[in-house]
Amino acid sequence: MSQGPRSGLAAVSSALLAMSRHLEVRDVLKTIVASARELLDAKYAALGVPDDHGGFAQFVVDGVSEEQWRAIGPLPRQHGILAAMLHEAKAERLADVRKDPRFEGWPDAHPDLADFLGLPIRDGEEVIGALFLANKRCPKPEGSCGFTQDDEELLSILAQHAAIALTNARLYERSRELTIAEERSRLAHELHDAVSQKLFSLRLTAQAAAALVDRDPARAKGELHQVASLAAEAADELRAAVVELRPAALEEDGLVATLRTQIQVLDRAHTARVTFTGAGLRALPAAQEEAMLRVAQEALHNALRHSGAEHVDVSVRRRGCGAVLRVTDDGSGFDPTAVRRAGRHLGLVSMRDRAGGVGGSLTVESAPGKGTTIEMEVPGG
Repeated sequence: MSQGPRSGLAAVSSALLAMSRHLEVRDVLKTIVASARELLDAKYAALGVPDDHGGFAQFVVDGVSEEQWRAIGPLPRQHGILAAMLHEAKAERLADVRKDPRFEGWPDAHPDLADFLGLPIRDGEEVIGALFLANKRCPKPEGSCGFTQDDEELLSILAQHAAIALTNARLYERSRELTIAEERSRLAHELHDAVSQKLFSLRLTAQAAAALVDRDPARAKGELHQVASLAAEAADELRAAVVELRPAALEEDGLVATLRTQIQVLDRAHTARVTFTGAGLRALPAAQEEAMLRVAQEALHNALRHSGAEHVDVSVRRRGCGAVLRVTDDGSGFDPTAVRRAGRHLGLVSMRDRAGGVGGSLTVESAPGKGTTIEMEVPGG
């Protein structure tokens, strides 16, 4: 990641802005580590977030290849210098970490570290991480530390802002978990209402068929056909709900593949034709991809459950560095102004909040009898 040393206010400002742009904890950790290594021109950098069991819940490195990292093995324990930074909450600047009496060795595949600079990341009195750099890229006499007091002060500034960025990312993830829980609760109510109605109708129709089977077989046959139809509708409702409840495979598959899979299932589960187009879209920041997925799901829900549409089309395409999501249906449409006046939102408020929360925008075009188009644009990374 590093392209050589950088110095001055512009370099520090770039590093701090990079940290503040991310909302996912893992992305924040990676940005902190890469920024620290570049600013101080070190060969290696790492950041560990401790757990409550003597280990690390997360440990991110920069300067080590994926193959090297896999060869190193399990995450380190809280021992030696790492433990000192976490438990004593003070900076450590060493000429040779291997000669420190607290050094306890490392795995065979671990790179050799020599001069070392590390300090804790603190949120108030709580130590929430340990950030360290090793092997400063500069001429230095044998046995001396390349990291200076100025380096320590610069890393201290970075660590203070890292604490803010990491705390904000954690708060975002917690709020997202609450949002997911709320969505699951909404879906559970919706599933209960929809399927209960279908099953109640199915039961009454089956009872009617049973009463008619001896005295009017022809009518009984018609009622049984209705039973089959109601059972199929109940199965459709269940399938659609399962699609929405299932965790999206965004991290593994990306936005386009995840949307395509979900829309294929919705197309099978509903009488309306549901189509999707999307190709050539580069990866977006994780928060933006999730927001686009949730907006697409909400717009599809409205179109398939409320609009009476015969065709719903979803598309995702690149626009500049970002992307545009469009969901269009040929349903009954509505007057957006009248909906707002009546206090009904059809999920529009939550969709706008999701778009705005990742720096994007949402537009809605609709009119009675004219269908609806919902478009969301995000800026990319």
